[in-house]
Amino acid sequence: MTDHQYVFIGGLHRSGTSLLFQVLRDHPEVSGFRATGVREDEGQHLQSTYAPAKAFGGAGKFARKPQAHLVEVDDDTAARHRGELMAAWSPHWDLARRVLVEKSPPNLVHMRYLQSVFPGARFIVILRHPVTTSLATKKWRRTQTLWSLIRHWVVAHDLALEDAQHLDHFLLVKYEDLVSDPTTTLDTVQRFIGVEPVATLADGAIDASVSDKYTARWHALNGLYTRALVRRFGDDARRYGYDLDAP
Repeated sequence: MTDHQYVFIGGLHRSGTSLLFQVLRDHPEVSGFRATGVREDEGQHLQSTYAPAKAFGGAGKFARKPQAHLVEVDDDTAARHRGELMAAWSPHWDLARRVLVEKSPPNLVHMRYLQSVFPGARFIVILRHPVTTSLATKKWRRTQTLWSLIRHWVVAHDLALEDAQHLDHFLLVKYEDLVSDPTTTLDTVQRFIGVEPVATLADGAIDASVSDKYTARWHALNGLYTRALVRRFGDDARRYGYDLDAP
């Protein structure tokens, strides 16, 4: 435990967790999972100690299930779970590197639990505009309404920020900042995890227009429906610095 710094990345599906993870694992002091054979090289799929997000409905649903919210465990349980998780994850890390990163969307609601299992760990949550996140998720979850997906966005992030008050090391990153100013954003993230900042992503390397199609889709929706969404969730979005009228 004392030889490594553990870092856990969380955030809703389609929020940029994979992008941030892939950039960080390219740092010479960092190791992150590669070519594991599981979806997006996520640690949730490489262990059996706790249930993955799909057990609670998957994208757009998991954070609204109370059973998905994991909190602190006692010392004996923490030691046992740490052994199980290290046995499952260590083969996929380069243990010669000091910083070990694991990324899974449901880490968003697992942070208190993971801190009790890995004391001193650092936690990064990345969030993206609720409209673009929800419309991107709807491509996978066609039967879910935009209303339910935005509601899930609010519930998930409110829960995460409540849990963050119990954490020793927590950083909130906006996807939009990572896209528009990767150098400054990654400098902050790398310093947070305790490594010297290096240029792992050049300005302009990310397609800043990737969300435009979702913005266009939002404006093409029935105006009565979008106005109802703004009335219901507009204040929630503003608490996070987002405007539902302008994805």
